[in-house]
Amino acid sequence: MTKKEFKIIPALDIRDIVKMENLIREINDHPFVYGYKVGFSLGLTYGLPKIVETIRKYTKKPVIYDHQKAGTDIPDTGSVFAEVMKNAGLEEVIIFPQAGPVTEDSWIDALIAKSLKVIVGGVMTHKSFLQSEGGFISDSGVEQIYSAAIKKGVTSFVVPLTKGGLVENLLQKIPFPTNSEFYSPGFGKQGGNPCDFPSIKKHYLITGRSLLESKNPVEWLDKTKKELDETV
Repeated sequence: MTKKEFKIIPALDIRDIVKMENLIREINDHPFVYGYKVGFSLGLTYGLPKIVETIRKYTKKPVIYDHQKAGTDIPDTGSVFAEVMKNAGLEEVIIFPQAGPVTEDSWIDALIAKSLKVIVGGVMTHKSFLQSEGGFISDSGVEQIYSAAIKKGVTSFVVPLTKGGLVENLLQKIPFPTNSEFYSPGFGKQGGNPCDFPSIKKHYLITGRSLLESKNPVEWLDKTKKELDETV
């Protein structure tokens, strides 16, 4: 298999700002760490400006916001969301625009207008998400989400690490740009395997509990990088 470019993104899905600080202070110098993903738990507990300001004491690496799930409102609220993201000091934003193509286009435009990197997701890691899995979201709708994002110039996408076959099928059906980069939750406790994604060349692996619960996060990063270098 052709060597791929891997980086780790810690998912800071915790409610303890001190724990967040301690982790970032400990691992930030590690070259395997791309940036940090902040979710609603920290954002709603402390406020995004405070969270970003605290993170910035230790790093210049990207801070990514994942509202879990943004982009599901009416089109007009995209500009408000984008302004909040920009004012908080964020650089990258994940959206899952399940509210339709007009909302998707409007929110992407609003985020780009604020010079924010847009990362678009369509499929989640857990079971019973797509209709083909027994869920609510149509498989064709997900294809439309990614295709619409590509038409708006987006080159960064979320795909689940737990569904290699499904993602590889999407990669064959959808004309993703050759310079696309993929952000994949599901690495670690959820059991996602990067080896299941031969078509992806630039892969950011999002991990939460495995890193957060590690007794020695730096050793965990060293071990994980070594294993990936040897197997993928």
